[in-house]
Amino acid sequence: MRYQIKHALVQYAADTILEDVNFEIHDKEKIAVVGRNGCGKTTLLKLIAGDIQMNNPDSDEECGITMAGKQQIGFLRQISFEDGEVTVEEEIRKAFAPVFACEDRMKEIEEQLRLGEDEKLMYEYDRLQRQMEALRGYTWRRDMEVMFQRFGFPLEDLQRPIGSFSGGQQTKVAFIKLLLSRPDIMLLDEPTNHLDLPTIEWLENYLKEYDKAVVIVSHDRMFLDRVIDVTYEIEYHKIKRYPGNYSAFMKRKEEDMIKQEKDYEAQQKEIERLTAWIEKWKNTPTKVAATRSKRMAIEHMVKIEKPRRFDTKTFHAMFTPRIESYTEVLMAKKLKIGYEEELGEVSFQLRKGERLAILGENGKGKSTLLKTLVGILPPLGGSFTIGANVEWGYFDQQKAVVNDADPEQTVLDNFWEEYPKLMREEVRSALGSFLFSQEEVLKKMGQLSGGEKVRLALCKMFQTRPNLLILDEPTNHMDMLGKEALVKMLKDFGGTVLFVSHDRYFIRQIATGILEFGEKEVKQYPCGYEEYLLEKNKTEKTAGTAGGKMEKSAGTANGNAAESAGSKEPSLEDVFDKKSYYNPGKIRSRLLKSIEKYEKLLQESEAKAADLQMKLLDPALASDYEKLMELQNQLDAEEHQQETLLERMMEAETELQELETELQG
Repeated sequence: MRYQIKHALVQYAADTILEDVNFEIHDKEKIAVVGRNGCGKTTLLKLIAGDIQMNNPDSDEECGITMAGKQQIGFLRQISFEDGEVTVEEEIRKAFAPVFACEDRMKEIEEQLRLGEDEKLMYEYDRLQRQMEALRGYTWRRDMEVMFQRFGFPLEDLQRPIGSFSGGQQTKVAFIKLLLSRPDIMLLDEPTNHLDLPTIEWLENYLKEYDKAVVIVSHDRMFLDRVIDVTYEIEYHKIKRYPGNYSAFMKRKEEDMIKQEKDYEAQQKEIERLTAWIEKWKNTPTKVAATRSKRMAIEHMVKIEKPRRFDTKTFHAMFTPRIESYTEVLMAKKLKIGYEEELGEVSFQLRKGERLAILGENGKGKSTLLKTLVGILPPLGGSFTIGANVEWGYFDQQKAVVNDADPEQTVLDNFWEEYPKLMREEVRSALGSFLFSQEEVLKKMGQLSGGEKVRLALCKMFQTRPNLLILDEPTNHMDMLGKEALVKMLKDFGGTVLFVSHDRYFIRQIATGILEFGEKEVKQYPCGYEEYLLEKNKTEKTAGTAGGKMEKSAGTANGNAAESAGSKEPSLEDVFDKKSYYNPGKIRSRLLKSIEKYEKLLQESEAKAADLQMKLLDPALASDYEKLMELQNQLDAEEHQQETLLERMMEAETELQELETELQG
């Protein structure tokens, strides 16, 4: 065990944040801490990092924090760098301080060994070499450059002053620095907030393979499902450990709740039965002993607590647009976007009722497009047209969180300031729909969390009842239930939505179309997220196949060679290279058999995965972490097998489709 907290109490003034907390970190565990906004997740990370202390009485010997030896703990904090003039490389190099100290000492020993051999120095030098390997000290520059580029920066930005970057970019630099320092326990608070989809996917793989422990606070359920293997939930100031990822936790939580309710009801019925018996016979002399026995049975029962229902309180505002727009909502034609220099050229069409997701790497111009459409930035060329009767509302996540309001102003006054013509009851009703009810409306702006600021900004935007919503990262800082509420609102919304998001679950639930900012062009896909991924995969496979054809030697392809090459079916390019051996019937039959085989193997793999999922939820294995890890590894292998089978099946289906087209032509 790397780290353990026992029976911790954490309070701020008179408010209890965490109570009787027991928390453990084992070996290479990837741990998620989940719960509602404000429940104490970040507080727990600060306790682990040593930023705050427990509030237990000194006499409480049951509580405490223990570690296995000296554990280096790294925490991604939302802070600015002390010196904005130093370059990014100089700042990142601080993460390699142990490496440079090792190098310096090795050079000193090398100088001393030139004067003569010394067994003690040789032993120390050998130890330092092993330490350098463990620290990845021989590849530090390559690691730094690769990771820097993975986070979307060009290498020349390493020489820029850190102060010249935006707040979000500085957070990414701090993240890079943390990852390169390779702490024994890595603490990540909302790590995906400033990352684009390709970087999030890369980070998922990096953390899964990371050979030390990671504790993550995140509201990105797909990210948690793919990375973590243990989930801790904080609810009503208490914390509970669940084996498995977020989806497994939700299923287990529901099962535990149902069981606790049944056990509680059964115990209450038994208590009622015993109590009724006691009341009936308590004054009968011959029943005195039996009455006493039943009273003791009640007293010695281990009382089952009445289960609290899930904390499902969330905003529930539903609204209809003030007026309906015409069918054509928004059209851009060769619209050039950027600040002083052009970032890209965009053409797309948005019709009434559509929900168009804008995807792409950071820096491609997604937010710039939205700012251009709402008039914050002027277009650099081309044109765009907003349709008749269109009334838009714009949500800017950055502006919502970095709020410039008076920190002493109340939420009520801040909202009322923007809509001064509303009656007090109307203001309270609007705010109440977004969870600012009763005393919450008197909360000061300076006390609001990121999630609360997002809710307030959405509340203000929806008050105008627009028929076109233009949303820039609306789910950042929002908890799981908040996201679900927003998903439901947008699905029920009678207008049109244009949004930027890196939350794959949210995109999958909402998008009816995709606008992709790619490497060379901006392309519109008239389909949902799943179909978009399949289309992209098919396009990449086709491009790869075409590239492979160009590299082949025309003189080596013939039918017999293709059959003797192994079980892999020949591609269409193989058989078309030699027309004299081309047999479309035989090729078609082989492809159909392959697809059937892959479907059968896929069904078998899915059945195995379902069985492993059920075993992971077995209460008997709740504390058998070794067995749980073994089952999780088997499940991961099956899921990887399914991905491979799907890819092969899609390849075969693509070849079959091309063959059918060729035959019809």
